[in-house]
Amino acid sequence: MAVIKHKNQRVGIFIDTQNLYHSAKNIYGAKVNFDQVVKEGLAGRSLTRAIAYVITTESGEEKSFFEALEKIGIETKTKNLQVFAGGAKKGDWDVGLAVDAIKLAPKLDAVILITGDGDYVPLVEYLKNGGCQVEVASFGKSTSARLIEAADDFIDLDKNTRKYLIPVMRNRSRN
Repeated sequence: MAVIKHKNQRVGIFIDTQNLYHSAKNIYGAKVNFDQVVKEGLAGRSLTRAIAYVITTESGEEKSFFEALEKIGIETKTKNLQVFAGGAKKGDWDVGLAVDAIKLAPKLDAVILITGDGDYVPLVEYLKNGGCQVEVASFGKSTSARLIEAADDFIDLDKNTRKYLIPVMRNRSRN
């Protein structure tokens, strides 16, 4: 299928925030410039809805990040970090993101998944069978090959890290 991108396409963007955050942190020691990632994916088309799925912690240190996302027009859906008796922690939105994409698909021409998680392959196939063009944007180095193969288009954020990453400023001690 040829990828078609025109200004009248209705686009929904679904952001697996944890996936992108950890990829940028582990590969580059940097943070994601979500504004640039969304603009690149949108490619001048009509944004119907952009949703970032985020995890809250007890400390609340992520509040300013959530506010920054909302300021650039990205809706946030939050879920508390689960902490288990043994100390293990879990926080993912895979099912919630998939359900929202399925619910919104009839109102969309294209769905952009901002994630590298191969667990979304069945979602991609479902959306494509329903008539949506499905695009994926993520860091190629940490993206499932099956996800790339299943999508109609793949935007590899590794190809222009200066555009898609924000360097992490380290505290410098003054002598």
